[in-house]
Amino acid sequence: MGQFEIFGIGTAPSSGLRRGVVLNIEGTLNSINSAIDAAELMSGIDIREVSLALSGANIESFNTNGQIAVTGRGREITAEDIARVHEAARAVSISMDREILHVVPRSYTVDDQKGIRNPLHMTGVRLECSVHIITGSVSTVQNMLKCVTRAGYKVEQSYLGILGCARTVLTEDERELGCLLLDIGGGTTDLMVFSENDPVYTSAIPLGGSQITGDISIMLSIPIDTAERLKKESGAAWAEAVDPDETVIVPGFGAREPVELERRKLVSIVQPRAEEIFEMVNDRLIKNGLKELIKAGVVLTGGSALLPHIDDCARSVFGVPVRIGAPAALPGLDVGFRSPAFSAAVGIVLLEAERIGIPEPSTRKKARKGKEGGFSLIKWIKDRFF
Repeated sequence: MGQFEIFGIGTAPSSGLRRGVVLNIEGTLNSINSAIDAAELMSGIDIREVSLALSGANIESFNTNGQIAVTGRGREITAEDIARVHEAARAVSISMDREILHVVPRSYTVDDQKGIRNPLHMTGVRLECSVHIITGSVSTVQNMLKCVTRAGYKVEQSYLGILGCARTVLTEDERELGCLLLDIGGGTTDLMVFSENDPVYTSAIPLGGSQITGDISIMLSIPIDTAERLKKESGAAWAEAVDPDETVIVPGFGAREPVELERRKLVSIVQPRAEEIFEMVNDRLIKNGLKELIKAGVVLTGGSALLPHIDDCARSVFGVPVRIGAPAALPGLDVGFRSPAFSAAVGIVLLEAERIGIPEPSTRKKARKGKEGGFSLIKWIKDRFF
């Protein structure tokens, strides 16, 4: 098996998605093709299969258990028994408009012995597995898969984007002690709560960076593109960190001349929306009795985590430590792409590498570039980012 290295990266804005939902199939097809063409050009690799990061405000989760009798020789638990208990755990009733995206094993119980991480080769009569099940809208997932297939590519595997984020930005201590991971994209904010190394709650809210951009556009009476650029160049999410004498130039358009604006006035538009996002998440934590689990604090990632001082804003709402999470250095991943905006994409690449058996990437020695065993990192869903 070859070594891990990222050979190509392709990015493209999305013209067919909103809040993780396909609204325009042709626009989405064009975005997919543009991103993959760029990745092929950089890598020199002909791409035919892709791994897909899913997102959207319709993500839901619940925890359940599965149980089986161990029937093998000597009552020794085998890999087949573990697979059977996973199937038993996922045999739950869900509404017809939803489908199971992931079944994440949390811990096992062998007879009366609880908290087992890996029961393989243990001896027992009864095997039980506690799992975290994540579901999504059938139509949303199928439309996304249809777009990729119509673009001429085979979806080898699909993952929930925030699982990729968790893979690349969280530390073992954060997972074990308990933390909240927020992937703040353009149209949605995905959230996942970890406790004792496992996810216990996954959800999403229909707010993200595009709503902040929309507020700026409305309040300053400027086009969306101008508002987006102003947000990226001069926006911030915490007024106290901004010099009251600092000003910004609001670009003109048409017959309208550019105007000078106090930067704090721009921040006064951005901060309330950022606070609203965090307050909605905080309300969900409290409603589900999860607030006490985030002992290690909150980790922010996704494109909108690039907004200056957004960690200060989050800290004021959650009342716990907050940090910004970004992908670590990986072979082939240039510094410019070690950004929170690429956390989901990089994490999905790592998850897929693990699934097919490529060894854990090492940053000590860069693999020799070749055309076998390579990955193309594809970012085409702008709704997931800034």
